[in-house]
Amino acid sequence: MPLYEHVFISRQDLSTAQAESLVEHFSTVLADNGGNVVESEYWGVKTMAYKINKNRKGHYAFLKTDAPSTAIQEMERLMGLHDDVMRVLTIKVDAHEEGPSVQMQKKDDRDGRRERRSRD
Repeated sequence: MPLYEHVFISRQDLSTAQAESLVEHFSTVLADNGGNVVESEYWGVKTMAYKINKNRKGHYAFLKTDAPSTAIQEMERLMGLHDDVMRVLTIKVDAHEEGPSVQMQKKDDRDGRRERRSRD
């Protein structure tokens, strides 16, 4: 089956639990249509470069999936209809990268830099 990566942004006024439940909801949509989520990450609330639907921030989530194109189309259709989802980006990839995504790695790198600065 083809491999995909998805990033979606949900509204900033949702709680963290509600934003993470959206990931679970869309994972079940994929499972019902013959696909599966290989890995998912919740990136947290981030400031966007420009306003979307009068929101300056949003909850970001990342999914690595292995699913047929019909399952992906159904998930994207439901994301488009969902009131809490503001934007969706889906990319077809040849292979999933191992380990955490770049966003999660950046967070770890920043923590290390702060420790080094405080020692000097």
